[in-house]
Amino acid sequence: MGKVKIKKADTWIDMTPMSDVMVLLLTFFMLTSTFVKNEAVKVNTPGSVSEIKVPETEVLQILVDKEGKIFIGLDKPGYMQEMLNNFKANYPNLNLVPLQEKNFVALASFGAPVDEMSNVLKLEASEINNKQMSMGIPTDSINGGMSEFQLWVKAARDASFGSDMKVAIKADAATPYKVVKKMMSELQDMSENRYYLITSLKKEGE
Repeated sequence: MGKVKIKKADTWIDMTPMSDVMVLLLTFFMLTSTFVKNEAVKVNTPGSVSEIKVPETEVLQILVDKEGKIFIGLDKPGYMQEMLNNFKANYPNLNLVPLQEKNFVALASFGAPVDEMSNVLKLEASEINNKQMSMGIPTDSINGGMSEFQLWVKAARDASFGSDMKVAIKADAATPYKVVKKMMSELQDMSENRYYLITSLKKEGE
């Protein structure tokens, strides 16, 4: 007896709806994602059980490496530009060309003495961090007045968003205590008495 052949029907799936969903998801992630910039130095923060979150916007982040060098940065390029403009008002002889200002604005954090700014910012973007990581912002007062560090903090506070600005300190676990104490004293002299301390979360009992 001969076998009965069953005709196989081709299965066709319309992939158009799936393609539409994939495009929408891709567009969503592209519009909402933020790119993390490389910080001037790598900081290994001390552990803490505190779960208080640091705000993500309008934050002046102060980095302190294990050798005590200080770097500062803001979370938006526009804020970095405002801070730079305000800082330059204290140094009429500080002339930066558009390319140098562009390099500054693109940084996650900056840390160099004012007399080295021009030399640092004229480098390629990939070389700036390598150059400035051996410098840091001085905390010594200038002619009995404010230090360069205080002038940078004031420049950030005087920006358009300054009234809502938060200060966050991210210091290395090996940073000498006297350096952190001096920096906090300079902040207190400016009536900057409220700030966040960035730490690594650890479980209680560790």
